[in-house]
Amino acid sequence: MPRPVPQSSEPVNSDSFLDIVASVVSIMIIMVVMEGTRIKNAPVKVNIAASPAVKELKKAMAGEQGLQSDVLEAEEEVRGLNAEVVRRGMQRDALATMAAALEHTIQQRRQQLDGSKQADFDLARSLSESRFQLGQLVHQREQVENAPVAPIVIESYPTPLSRAVDGPEAHLQIAHGRVAFIPLEPLLEQFQTQFRRQVNRLADEPELTEAVGPIGGFRLRYTLERHDVAVETGKDAHRGGSYVRLQKWTLVPVSDDVGEPVRLALEQGSDFRQCLTKILPGRTTLTIWVYPDGFEAFRQIRKELYRLGYAIAARPLPPGRAISGSPEGSKSAAQ
Repeated sequence: MPRPVPQSSEPVNSDSFLDIVASVVSIMIIMVVMEGTRIKNAPVKVNIAASPAVKELKKAMAGEQGLQSDVLEAEEEVRGLNAEVVRRGMQRDALATMAAALEHTIQQRRQQLDGSKQADFDLARSLSESRFQLGQLVHQREQVENAPVAPIVIESYPTPLSRAVDGPEAHLQIAHGRVAFIPLEPLLEQFQTQFRRQVNRLADEPELTEAVGPIGGFRLRYTLERHDVAVETGKDAHRGGSYVRLQKWTLVPVSDDVGEPVRLALEQGSDFRQCLTKILPGRTTLTIWVYPDGFEAFRQIRKELYRLGYAIAARPLPPGRAISGSPEGSKSAAQ
């Protein structure tokens, strides 16, 4: 048989239970407040040392410190030079004073001599000055003879035998110290497209001038002309007619700053070298149109192009003359 559970006859004290609950809640509130205070006062640790901005800032600060050090060194050198200038100036003044005193003493002693002795004195003095100048000239000659002679560098270029260019040809312009590739082929393609539309206009006009571009900093201005064929009479009579032909074309740069400075063009990664990578040496001739102010730049470009194995044709131009061509024009001559 199950054992009977004894029943308590004492009533439950509700006040004691509420006191316990209040104590637990108070303890929890105190713990929450303490934890919040600890989190609030805890130092924030942020790792910014590895951020790119901090690295750039450190690099800039290091560069600034280096510049400040260079400025201080330059100021120290300037102070040293100023002190040296002052010291040399004092020495020069002292030497000038001594020279003036000696000259005065010499003139006094000369005045004490009679006429014949004064002439001998002047002759001896002139002879002494001449010997001094001769000694200086001998010393200068010895310095020149003993100075190391700079070697004479002779640059070797291909034998200057030229031939007319019949194959592919690329064009460059050197002007105002800048070099630029001329996009002649794309401009001529635009001209051919426009030419077909301009033929009808020449039915009423004997001549027409238009332009295409710009491409790569250049425009192509061209002139078309109409040629009429007269009607012949007699046994060989035939109908007359006309045809259109290109009279000439001219390249017009859009500005004087077309291309790159030669110094930058010869560096790796320049636009000039990127254009060269599209041209195979030995197959395409590079025709260089150069103005008088670009001869030195032309020598630098020519030296590099010869080193890379390109055939070169030079076309000098007088100042103010535009690059132009016509059906009667001459071909380039390459070396």
